[in-house]
Amino acid sequence: MHELSLARSIMDIIEEYDLRHHFKKVNSLKLSFGKLSSVEPSALEFAFEVLSKGTKAEGASLEFEVLPVILYCTVCGENVSAEHYQATCPLCEGGEVCLAGGTEELKLLELDVD
Repeated sequence: MHELSLARSIMDIIEEYDLRHHFKKVNSLKLSFGKLSSVEPSALEFAFEVLSKGTKAEGASLEFEVLPVILYCTVCGENVSAEHYQATCPLCEGGEVCLAGGTEELKLLELDVD
């Protein structure tokens, strides 16, 4: 379960910000990642809940922005949003597509603190 190491990294970031800005508590975090990045939101929430116990982040909510799978078709030249990776273009059915989005790593977008 790599979500545990992701949650540990989030906690490290929170601790670094706290050292610089000295806040009282974390209310919420907004995170983004690609749909194909293999991040399981419920597992990440659980790992964060466990690691944040007794810290300023205890009880903070996590909000996820899951970035869609984007295919670029070299035949029709279009970027197309898809539910999953597929080898053909959903628009023209051309067989030359490249994965252009959906693999983005976990990123902390917002940290709401008091």
